[in-house]
Amino acid sequence: MASIARSSLRVRSVARLPAVRAMSTTRVLRADKPFFPEEPSGPKVVTAIPGPNNKKAAAELNEVFDVRSMNMLADYTKSVGNYIADLDGNVLLDVYAQIASIPVGYNNPHLLKAAASPQMANSLINRPALGNFPSADWASILNTGILKVAPKGLDQVFTAMAGSDANETAYKAAFMYYRQRERGGPEVEFSEEEIASTMNNQSPGSPQLSIMSFRSAFHGRLFGSLSTTRSKPIHKLDIPSFDWPQAPFPQLKYPLEEHAQENAAEEQRCLQEVERLIKEFHNPVAAVVVEPIQSEGGDNHASPAFFNGLREITKRHNVLFIVDEVQTGVGATGKFWAHDHWNLQTPPDIVTFSKKAQTAGYYYGNPALRPNKPYRQFNTWMGDPSRALIFRAIIEEIERLKLVENTAITGDYLYAGLERLSQQYPEHFQNLRGKGQGTFIAWDTPNRDEILVKAKSFGINIGGSGASAVRLRPMLIFQKHHADILLENLEKIIKQ
Repeated sequence: MASIARSSLRVRSVARLPAVRAMSTTRVLRADKPFFPEEPSGPKVVTAIPGPNNKKAAAELNEVFDVRSMNMLADYTKSVGNYIADLDGNVLLDVYAQIASIPVGYNNPHLLKAAASPQMANSLINRPALGNFPSADWASILNTGILKVAPKGLDQVFTAMAGSDANETAYKAAFMYYRQRERGGPEVEFSEEEIASTMNNQSPGSPQLSIMSFRSAFHGRLFGSLSTTRSKPIHKLDIPSFDWPQAPFPQLKYPLEEHAQENAAEEQRCLQEVERLIKEFHNPVAAVVVEPIQSEGGDNHASPAFFNGLREITKRHNVLFIVDEVQTGVGATGKFWAHDHWNLQTPPDIVTFSKKAQTAGYYYGNPALRPNKPYRQFNTWMGDPSRALIFRAIIEEIERLKLVENTAITGDYLYAGLERLSQQYPEHFQNLRGKGQGTFIAWDTPNRDEILVKAKSFGINIGGSGASAVRLRPMLIFQKHHADILLENLEKIIKQ
């Protein structure tokens, strides 16, 4: 760590870095026009990170707020585009982006304009309890924003506050649908026994049903979502959990093309276990929830064939199929929704979203998934119109700049550069994954946590997932010249 601190005292400006070998990651001046012309030409590191100003501010914050999980204190007034600034004048290329949550850059002018609009001011100072007092323009806000990019086959939305909340309410919808079907339809009234027993948390009013998730999954930290989260013990310790099943998620071997037969067998094994659990688990399975790419759990991938198999199994057993697109959605994989890569014959029953959408909720298409009575799916806010307005502006910017296409193109370029590094430094770039998945790329490396810390001294803010993975979560405005900067510095980091 001492060597990291000493090296970070030197000013680093990518524009002055020497060239590296052509077979690794030679910096090439790109002709792609920057989406943010006012961006820095590269990172700038002028102090150790954290520097004196950040340390002082962190100590002050610690008096009133738990800072033990803090990555860095940021100066958002000086952050721009792909670059995040701190309080000491350091400017880092941000390929972590608030845990995959910034889509179109810091201080994006179009979002600033939307934030300053009269419609935004009205929604902020008169925040409505949406279930009771929605604004007259709420349908318009939804139709021109959230629903404009709804996944194929899903034309309704329930808005929520955060990703965990989106999954919680999706699970509730699944349970209500399951019991409604058992009763014989939405018009059948609750029995006296159901009404009385549910007040004591007992069956039949509070039935012993379940949601199936997968080993290493992450779906949130609220009670229902936490019961489906299987990524790290620290998230779950001391918290009571529901008795719900977990199925194995495929553990693929890389490179994929060298292990096609083994990987296909592994996916088939997992699908067989999913079907067995649906048939045999003691608490009937109302829904299966899955991430297109297990993100917090280590950036674990599976093939479109696996997910098509899941869809087929859930259809056959009349179990809802919930796709958690909280981290993968809104363009990160080179398609607006990651499950678009699967080419499903029938769409998921529910798709949850948040993060890059800057709002949250779930999409659905089947009218029977709307509760049969009011107040069953309800809270005071039920989302936030101001965040929905920001998502609308994000969608407009994505469409204007063709950012999903940009992410697909840049992702291919970045993956090729990482592939070259993995061939040159195989001990540092293991199990490279995410080919054809936009910039949603990861690899495993020894001493991962040390690498993440060291990266800051080179002007790179990067994150990890699982036990040993480095995960890339750049913004949709990340371009080839940013990829050159990242690749060049990754090589320097591992060589130091």
